[in-house]
Amino acid sequence: MKNNKSIQDLRQDYSQSILEVSDLDKNPMKQFELWWENAIEAEILEPNAMTLATVNANGIPSARIVLLKELRKKGFVFYTNYKSQKAQDIKKNKNVSLVFLWKELQRQVRIQGVIKKISEADSLKYAQTRPIKSQMGAWVSQQSKVIKNREKLEKKMEHLIEEYGDQDAMPKPPYWGGYIVKPTAIEFWQGRRSRLHDRLRYSKSKKGWAVER
Repeated sequence: MKNNKSIQDLRQDYSQSILEVSDLDKNPMKQFELWWENAIEAEILEPNAMTLATVNANGIPSARIVLLKELRKKGFVFYTNYKSQKAQDIKKNKNVSLVFLWKELQRQVRIQGVIKKISEADSLKYAQTRPIKSQMGAWVSQQSKVIKNREKLEKKMEHLIEEYGDQDAMPKPPYWGGYIVKPTAIEFWQGRRSRLHDRLRYSKSKKGWAVER
């Protein structure tokens, strides 16, 4: 490519902050909350955007951006279509990874964990707080499926708008709901000068959480 040199010349030296073991909370979820609050205060656009990586039955990885919708003591919650590719991967392999990138703070958080569905009651409760057209979209979208054209989606949407457009909530699709990722390892990355970045990793064992640089 002609612009390879310009790609190679893209550089930024990181100098905003440092990360020491003494700075960390003993609980990685509480440490995440502290960094999350920093991201909110910094007014980062969609700080809840996270990369979700899954692996299918053939060992082929896939990654996509999803949105964190709830932070619980035991893990990270997001919602999706249970018939999607990610859901099919999860059926075969419960081990997943998440990555948050808050580049304005020169920070990244990497999470390895085990994923499971949340309760149907919790999924319904959240679903009916969404904007009504987002609720409709969950019914209309055949996520990860091939369709002939967009018109098919738009016609389904028009039908639902006619039926539910004046309501605040509608039934939840049985194939849509939430997952929670329960971490087994969480790494906090802080950019530093000369690429000598700080990387502190919590690893879970029967004795609790251990921290390594």
